[in-house]
Amino acid sequence: MSQTASAAAEAPKQEGGYWLAVIVLIIGTFMAILDNSLMNVAIPKLMAVFGVSQNDIEWVVTGYMLASAVVVPMGGFLADRFGYKTTFLSTVTAFVIGSALCGIAWSNGSLVIARIIQGLGGGFIMPVGMAMLYQIVPRAKVQTVMGVWGISAMAAPAMGPTLSGYLVDHFSWRYLFYINVPIGVVAVGLGYFLLKETPKREGLKFDFLGSFLAMLVFGCLLLALTDGQKEGWSSLYIVSLFFISFFSFLLLLWVELGKDNAIMDFHLFKNSQFTLSLIASSFVMIAMMGGVYLMPIYLQNVLGLTPMQTGLLMMPQSIAMAFMMPIAGKLMGKVGVVPLGVVGLTIIGCSTLELHHIAQNTPHGWIQWLLVIRGIGIGLCMMPLSTAGMNGLPNHMIGRASAMSNVIRNVMASFGIAVLTSIMTKQSSNIGTRIAEEIDTSSPAFGEFQTNVAHRYMELGTGPGSAASGVSGFLSALIQKEALTRGIAETLLVSALPAFVSLVLVLFMIRRKKAAAAGASGETQQHVMVEM
Repeated sequence: MSQTASAAAEAPKQEGGYWLAVIVLIIGTFMAILDNSLMNVAIPKLMAVFGVSQNDIEWVVTGYMLASAVVVPMGGFLADRFGYKTTFLSTVTAFVIGSALCGIAWSNGSLVIARIIQGLGGGFIMPVGMAMLYQIVPRAKVQTVMGVWGISAMAAPAMGPTLSGYLVDHFSWRYLFYINVPIGVVAVGLGYFLLKETPKREGLKFDFLGSFLAMLVFGCLLLALTDGQKEGWSSLYIVSLFFISFFSFLLLLWVELGKDNAIMDFHLFKNSQFTLSLIASSFVMIAMMGGVYLMPIYLQNVLGLTPMQTGLLMMPQSIAMAFMMPIAGKLMGKVGVVPLGVVGLTIIGCSTLELHHIAQNTPHGWIQWLLVIRGIGIGLCMMPLSTAGMNGLPNHMIGRASAMSNVIRNVMASFGIAVLTSIMTKQSSNIGTRIAEEIDTSSPAFGEFQTNVAHRYMELGTGPGSAASGVSGFLSALIQKEALTRGIAETLLVSALPAFVSLVLVLFMIRRKKAAAAGASGETQQHVMVEM
């Protein structure tokens, strides 16, 4: 049997009904991503309910993030060993159980523990679901199906803030978790009947040492990136986490390169197309964080929008992403990844550069339309770049490749948030200091400002002494607000750079594509000669 025929026989393709299976995977993915996007808006409510500080409640988010990240590398092994259907349904079930436990939590500690359980299940859902698509869908249809599947990854964040605000305001914070239970039950029920089990590799042995080291590497790294701004990047705690992560990675690399069934298959990077695709999509993740993370801060802290209003203003961007993904999947099979990547990344870079002009009086409509254009660019290139490297891999490597790409993109997203937050904080502080130094307190304009503000305070019933203090506080607030606005603007300028770096990497794929085509042509000619 030829290698092609052998690869084709590795997994059953659901030729007639694979779209029903894809719907199951979309439901599971949508549920996991939606839950994560619900939490950010609900944090102040949870602080009030449990009477805890910001540092304590952050573990509700951090615990889930760490638990979901450290289990991602194991997804490929578990799916290969026990079958993709069994693994997917088991992880969705674990996520549902964790969600139910979150809903009945009676304290911050119990909620953190339940979130960790939820994260242990949720961490597997996306990488296993993505890999399973390659197992059940014919390769000729993968691009289109991945585009449709990617809608769930964009629709969930679009709905999250608005839905979270509605549930918290009109019902209870517990429904943020209870909402997952019926969705998960539907996904498991449909999956049991609609999904077909993939072949199991019975002889695989679990890589205990590799798994432990991978958990240590990514757990410490993500914790350092998450807490670095709060604790200080030069603090002993953060430096120690980076130190443990770095040397654990060196040990992991040494251990895994000597194994046939490694939990982290670094041999995947020998495939240049996979490597270029992963690096390019990772830079896109950093660029995407500029809008996803910085814009809500600007909209709420500068323009004064509520979380629900922020979600509504940003929703068209996510809808544009979701709308473009199936179109990009369809076009990828016709024009290839390079044209889509070039156009999409150019749109992302240029629109992010344009966001650099935001100010305190920027119209909401201008921001919304610019975000929609940016969303079109992200939807046009994100899925093609993510899947380009996977398309050249055989089926038996897809599970490990999906786990590898997902964990690296998670790390890069956290890295992007950490870097952008650090730049924003530093720039805002420097700009605030510079503005304060440039104010001439002896100028007539300042005197007029001081008089007007003091009179306004006294009209409200404040005494002369308190009015004078109020002027100082009011001026300080104005300076901080302007400094934050300019700091976010300059950080958005920096966040455009990864898109242009990724654009250069995509151009290298042209040469790789030509080389792969030439190699495939040579193999075909050689095969014909053997047949003769």
